Amino acid sequence: MIKVGVDIEDIERFTGKSKHFFDKIFTEGEQEYCTQKAVPQASFAARFCAKEAVVKALSGFGIKDIYYKDIEIFHDENNCPCVRLLKPTAEKLEINLSISHESHKAVAFVVIEKC
Repeated sequence: MIKVGVDIEDIERFTGKSKHFFDKIFTEGEQEYCTQKAVPQASFAARFCAKEAVVKALSGFGIKDIYYKDIEIFHDENNCPCVRLLKPTAEKLEINLSISHESHKAVAFVVIEKC
């Protein structure tokens, strides 16, 4: 069984937010990665989109108790974006992610397959 999720956000939405805001949504590793970028808000927006897309796809499997901080977006050895669920689920899942951003928008697309 396969489920998909997608999300798009305005990058501007992530400008001028408090540390408390970022702490509620992003892991320390995600915050460290994003703040090192030339335009941190674009990276934050892309990761938020990814988390939201994951939540949407998981809901298709009836998994509704995963929250943004339970999802970590990172890059593998090939610099490809990946998803790590920090909260275990009863299902064995393979999660594939694509993220992108341009000057005003960020987008993420997720495909989750139940193994």
